[in-house]
Amino acid sequence: MLYSHGNAADLGQMYDLFCELSLHLRVNLMGYDYSGYGKSTGKPTEQNTYADIEAAYRCLEEKYGVKEEDVILYGQSVGSGPTLDLATRLPKLRAVVLHSPIASGLRVMYPVKKTYWFDIYKNIDKIPLVNCPVLVIHGTADDVVDWSHGKQLWECCKEKYEPLWVKGGNHCDLELFPQYIKHLKKFISAIEKSSRLRNVSGAIVYQTEDHRKSTDCREAARSSVDQRDKCRLSVEQKEKPRLSMDCREKSRSSTDRRERSRKSIDRPERESIGSYQHEKARNSIDRFGGMIRSVGLCNIDCFKPTATAI
Repeated sequence: MLYSHGNAADLGQMYDLFCELSLHLRVNLMGYDYSGYGKSTGKPTEQNTYADIEAAYRCLEEKYGVKEEDVILYGQSVGSGPTLDLATRLPKLRAVVLHSPIASGLRVMYPVKKTYWFDIYKNIDKIPLVNCPVLVIHGTADDVVDWSHGKQLWECCKEKYEPLWVKGGNHCDLELFPQYIKHLKKFISAIEKSSRLRNVSGAIVYQTEDHRKSTDCREAARSSVDQRDKCRLSVEQKEKPRLSMDCREKSRSSTDRRERSRKSIDRPERESIGSYQHEKARNSIDRFGGMIRSVGLCNIDCFKPTATAI
């Protein structure tokens, strides 16, 4: 998790929170100061904050070997600006968290409906370009950045996750509400499961293709799932007597040979072929049923399209 903090803060003030988030969410967390904040040199400008988060991300990538698809960007208040700017340039990003975000700098001061060229942190225009799941957290009693900013940004998300509207929450106290950490844990868990689901789904598709190579010649006979189910049920019902018959196979082998010598050649051949095809169909159906069951266990409804008021 790459954390971009809000205004009037620095790493010294954020350290305890970072430790708590890392512990409870079970993530590695990296924070950084903007130019001119804390002990950082330089001037605090919009463009410098974009360069600052870019430098922090490159450090994760080059020094620590972190992959883009394993990174969650977290932006609080003004930190939502550099967070979304970087997110638009990372197509494989795992997720984004926006904590009391701003729609744009000008919209914090004035209720404008469109973006002007001199506006800063034009988040409302950038968020539709973010391809990963986005969680928005905002307090309903925020007197610094109105709750409407969070709602507008959530509505413009391409891949929405259930937002957290903290009833009675202000701008700088959302961490004190128990639902804050609870909802973050739920979000982290959901994106982890969705990643595993994609990996498992890919493996299942690969296995399905391999099995289809041996069963394409019988596609016409397997016209429906119901027919396969009936065939599988009938085979399972015969399974017990077949098991008891196997133990007497050796004793009956000589009798079977004499019996075959008395019968015509054509009929045993047809029976043998039919038995082989029947056995082949049973094995294919059993594998197919196992794959369907594995897919069913992996189904998960992670991303909900509607908001939940808390």
